[in-house]
Amino acid sequence: MDLALAERENTILGQDFLTWLWHATEARRGVFKDKDGREFNLRMEERLSVQGGDGEGLESAVVKSPSGELTEARSGLRSGKKVSRAQLRFERDPEAWQVTVKDNDFSLAGLKTPKIETRDREDDDPDARVLEKLFLIEQCLELFDGVYQEFLTVRLGPKWAEETRAMRDWIGKS
Repeated sequence: MDLALAERENTILGQDFLTWLWHATEARRGVFKDKDGREFNLRMEERLSVQGGDGEGLESAVVKSPSGELTEARSGLRSGKKVSRAQLRFERDPEAWQVTVKDNDFSLAGLKTPKIETRDREDDDPDARVLEKLFLIEQCLELFDGVYQEFLTVRLGPKWAEETRAMRDWIGKS
């Protein structure tokens, strides 16, 4: 398979996923379920990029909005752009993770996990903090993977046309 074609297909799937995810977070008021059926919250954070066009006609808008309005990004969606990068915040009481996801390779950057206890105690296992940090990273990846699996089920199933109509309606009302 041609490498450029594979990259383009990955980008399209990634943009569909991130755009769907923004829609889903608002439609559900951020409530999702993990693989064990436990609820967690997911929302788009203050940084978001939208992109549209191709080749020399490629247009992007990067939005940083501390208030979470993302008005310029919403305008980009209305003009046919799709989400190309998003900062996500996962919350499952009492823990919270923040991570940025890119469309073309699903890379995760800037992962912030919940704080871990850093006080040194003589009776602590020296590896305990590292293992706890790795556990928290794994938890975030499981939440992300679950949401992506849900997207793939919808995207590759018979309800995708219905979902895209709901997304177009949402974009039109944004």
